[in-house]
Amino acid sequence: MNDPLSQESNAPTYKLYKRRFLGLAGMCILNLVGAMAPSWFGPIANPTSEVFHISLDRVNWLGNIMACIYLPAAALTPWLVSRYSMRMACRLGSVCLILAAWIRYAGTAKSLSDNSAYALLIIGQLFASIPQAIFQVLPTKYSELWFDVRGRTTATMAMAIMIPIGSALAQVISPQLRDPKQAILVLGIIETVAAPAVFLIHNQPPTPPTYAAAQKRSHRALLKELAGLPPGDEAQYGRVSMRERLDFFIVVLVFGVQSGAVNTFSILSSQYLDPQGYSDDIAGFMGATLLLAGIVASAITSPIFDRVLTRHLGRTIQVLVPVLSVVWLSLVWAVRPNNTAALFALSAFIGICGITLLPVALELAAELTRAPDASAAFLWASCNVFAIITTLSESALRAGPGAKPPFNMRNALIFHAVIICVVSLLVFGLKGKQNRRERDEMEAGRAEQDQTPTEPSSPRSGAESPKKG
Repeated sequence: MNDPLSQESNAPTYKLYKRRFLGLAGMCILNLVGAMAPSWFGPIANPTSEVFHISLDRVNWLGNIMACIYLPAAALTPWLVSRYSMRMACRLGSVCLILAAWIRYAGTAKSLSDNSAYALLIIGQLFASIPQAIFQVLPTKYSELWFDVRGRTTATMAMAIMIPIGSALAQVISPQLRDPKQAILVLGIIETVAAPAVFLIHNQPPTPPTYAAAQKRSHRALLKELAGLPPGDEAQYGRVSMRERLDFFIVVLVFGVQSGAVNTFSILSSQYLDPQGYSDDIAGFMGATLLLAGIVASAITSPIFDRVLTRHLGRTIQVLVPVLSVVWLSLVWAVRPNNTAALFALSAFIGICGITLLPVALELAAELTRAPDASAAFLWASCNVFAIITTLSESALRAGPGAKPPFNMRNALIFHAVIICVVSLLVFGLKGKQNRRERDEMEAGRAEQDQTPTEPSSPRSGAESPKKG
């Protein structure tokens, strides 16, 4: 005989906890600060070159080294979380953030030779790439573990938007500190003050908020499935279909190119603009414009994706990416003397489309693979690979001293735009079905139905039956 009470106790239950917002705040702070280091030297490339007696290419490597180390760090982050915990991975990132701050500052000592100072700057940037990778890979995992389907995209947006905010703040703050050594000290202080925010982050709630949050995943099985191999005994819930694999690779490539373009632009911003007569301050304020436009756009759109456009992440990417590609192409003609208004307008469009694209792409990748940390690692690794390729290529395309104007980057901007436009054509083959959300909504409805109170009728019927007998 089936007992209704025992059936109710076996029914899945899902719950939200208020302390999820503390962890969200901690992840936002650490993502913001972790994103500053790659862009910190971009607007002050020329003063850094003069003060440390190094070439502009060596200054660019202060950003490139982070992209190189980011790749293995991002790949290891899902393993760290599954082997140890999210809390331990975040604490490792926090420690590396402090080490990076003061190793980098040690390179400003007057007693050091030029090569020794540069070596310490590189080592500091190397350590800074580890927390950057950890805190960028984990937001989709954190939002899945702590938020339900009505808040997941908004939570991912709040964390993901901190990355361009940090990059833009770096481009605004560093030019205001005329001495690069003072700028390095300020960055170190910011990183050290932000590091304790890691204590706000917890592993996972006692009761999951959704069906997806309760599932165990094998990242090794995901890699096998993405390679088209049978996962064997390690199969994760919801096998990745061939259509999902194709969609995931499209998202990885398009996200990598578009986000890598922003990284490259932040590293080379002053080198694009200085030959055309723009100051480092203008380069920094362009980053601020991008930031403000992106914040407003994301604040408006993310709740809409959670509540209204719940199954239209793929369609959104198909709309945003072509618009963004046209804006990048426009920069080829816009970067010229006395065209400040147009440059600021284009920066605003990049912010509106690019920053809105971040959480949408990250969430869609999690939907396609049902492994949010692993999929985020793929996306951010792709971003850094393209950033390395484009930064090195565009540095090599810098014009010579005899050009008009000298050392202009017009050929680099053409290369920049062509790569973006060609790869972005793939987006028209995207389908982007959100199977994870559909399963979560189905299981949530089932749990709600199972927990509907029926006790008033059941005990009476059970009590009255003996009388009838």
